[in-house]
Amino acid sequence: MEGILEGLLYVQGDNGLTLKEIMSILSLSEEDTKKLVYQLKIHYEEENRGLRLSYLGNTLKLTTKQEHKEYYEKLLENPRTHILSQAALEILAIVAYNEPITRAKIDEMRGVDSVFVLRKLLAKGLLKEAGKSDLPGHPILYKTTDDFLDYFGLSTKEDLPDISQIEVTDQEKDLFRSNYHNEKE
Repeated sequence: MEGILEGLLYVQGDNGLTLKEIMSILSLSEEDTKKLVYQLKIHYEEENRGLRLSYLGNTLKLTTKQEHKEYYEKLLENPRTHILSQAALEILAIVAYNEPITRAKIDEMRGVDSVFVLRKLLAKGLLKEAGKSDLPGHPILYKTTDDFLDYFGLSTKEDLPDISQIEVTDQEKDLFRSNYHNEKE
């Protein structure tokens, strides 16, 4: 069960899980859930582990260990890590053209969970939190930063290309077509 809980917390990322959510998902009693969480916490307290189990607010999350901070900073300063993935570019485009925007809206537009890439973009300073939405739960709103403008050589956000004038080639259109064909066709 420890591995299942670890996987659940990994999948939830920054959202984390409450004890009640863990109890419900794993069909455990409150006492058994607390024992399981404690076992996982002890496992992560070992010196050779890079993560820790943190209880923030009323939510359990996997976080990095503070004592390894200098290495995380080196990773972010490494020029090789400044190359942006396709997913990162998609998220940046979505945010730039729709800011301020919530993670849920980004996920909806992309069709996949964006939490891990979003975290990297925040750490790199290309995106920032811009307050809370009035939507239920008051999710965080995200915006681009001045570092975003610098990275792409833009003076202002108005220098972004007009999205309605961007041409999509036939080859790019093929990316959106399914290769699945119904046998009855």
